[in-house]
Amino acid sequence: MFRLIPGGPRSKSRAATAFVVAAGLTGAALLVTTGPTYATSARTSATLIEKITGPDSPNDTYGRWNVKATDLGIMWDNNAGQVLTAFGDTFGDAWIGPGGGVLGSGDANWRSNVLLRSSDTTPGDGMDFASAVTGPDGRAREILPGLHQPDGTGEVTKIPTAGIAVGDRQYVSFMSVRHWGPPGQWDTNYAQIAYSDDNGDTWSTTGTPTWDNPSFTDTFQQQAFARSGGYVYVFGTPSGRNGNAYLARVPEAQMLTQSAYQYWNGSSWIANDEAAAVAVVDAPVSELSVRYDSSIGRWVMMYLQGEDIVLRTATSPQGPWSGAQIVVSSADYPGLYGGFLHPWSSGGTLYFTMSQWNPYNVYLMKVRIDATGAVVAPNLVGDPSFERGALTGTGTDGTWACSGNCGIDNSRWGYSGDRNGFARFNRGWQDVHQTVPVEANTAYQLTGFVRTSSNSRTGFLGVRTPSGAVIGQAHYTAIGSWTRIVVNFNSRANTSVVVYAGVRTDSGDIWIQLDDFSLTRT
Repeated sequence: MFRLIPGGPRSKSRAATAFVVAAGLTGAALLVTTGPTYATSARTSATLIEKITGPDSPNDTYGRWNVKATDLGIMWDNNAGQVLTAFGDTFGDAWIGPGGGVLGSGDANWRSNVLLRSSDTTPGDGMDFASAVTGPDGRAREILPGLHQPDGTGEVTKIPTAGIAVGDRQYVSFMSVRHWGPPGQWDTNYAQIAYSDDNGDTWSTTGTPTWDNPSFTDTFQQQAFARSGGYVYVFGTPSGRNGNAYLARVPEAQMLTQSAYQYWNGSSWIANDEAAAVAVVDAPVSELSVRYDSSIGRWVMMYLQGEDIVLRTATSPQGPWSGAQIVVSSADYPGLYGGFLHPWSSGGTLYFTMSQWNPYNVYLMKVRIDATGAVVAPNLVGDPSFERGALTGTGTDGTWACSGNCGIDNSRWGYSGDRNGFARFNRGWQDVHQTVPVEANTAYQLTGFVRTSSNSRTGFLGVRTPSGAVIGQAHYTAIGSWTRIVVNFNSRANTSVVVYAGVRTDSGDIWIQLDDFSLTRT
């Protein structure tokens, strides 16, 4: 999401980050605002599985469809064996990022939205995209063309906020953005539903339900869809990131009949009267995603609360909704947003997309909940993405420590965010490690992302006892691009283990880079 302003770049901060478009947009500049208003220092419960967009993702969305940088990642089941994923503002060749960079030479290829398709049934190891909605040139094209008018004068962009299938027809809700304001604030012209009868290739908005926003106070400008019992439930929030969440429903067969929408007034459903709607979740709620998990008999809601992604559950869409549990903390993933649930999540294992301003791409994440909706088997590694501090101390209490020559890179080389751990030539064994409490005689999985110099030969990622005995590890040699390494092990009699990744550096200047670790009970 971004904003058009006249003039040059503004000062940069985590709250409002600016970047300049050097060409192709009639002298205007783009300002992206991350938007959240506050953050916590809570630990991140979720595990990062894979970066799913960008030139360095396994999907290579840049090389295949000119999707070099993008945001959001709204997923739904198309009822034909695919997950469709709508992304927001998307850039191509000239985007040099990460995050608040400037455009270099070439074609910016700014698209307000694009649509990719996946048939991958095993999100536990990532999400592969098989196809995209493309133009004649093979590049992903807008499915809902944005007018790209100057900020505040018309329509800056069209951002998808929800998607669902009823039968073989696809529906998307989108917001028409008029003005990007201070962080977390923006004004919309309207929200509207579009539909497609050819699996997303073409879309129609002729005569479809529209929620106009003349006073910028309408409560259904950003929507989330969920199906149950013959209805599509529509959760709505105002434009911006500081509003309450409201609820409507519509019979599945009447999705395109605006008068058929019924709004929850706290005790009953009121037809065709949006003003009757009352809040079902208090502010701040934004970028909302909701689904019913039949395997645990609960509704699951995920959204951006301030600067963190949170989770709530309920036994009915009207609520009452449980207290918010933080699943991803911005202390670990600064500039995060989104939190859109994968429709094939089941059994309490929730997969979801998380966007990150730096490097302005989308990641697939995982968190587990029990039958009561409580998060279970959380990530036990503290500071999993090396964003919180330096490698100092003893490596306990959720911090990392060094053996030999190692530290934290601050040059935006990480798999996610700004920072990553590293170890480098100084003769002998170099590693980064952290002591983590565990339960004895319990199965666990350790994951971490690694890349190395081309002369690396004797690298290892694994777990050892506090006294140094290896419990389980994986050997790696030269790794050219960020690669996820997985180690499954049993804790045996241990009540704590040392998570580590390192390399022996007796044959030249060898280095490794590390990011996004997790240790979870299996």
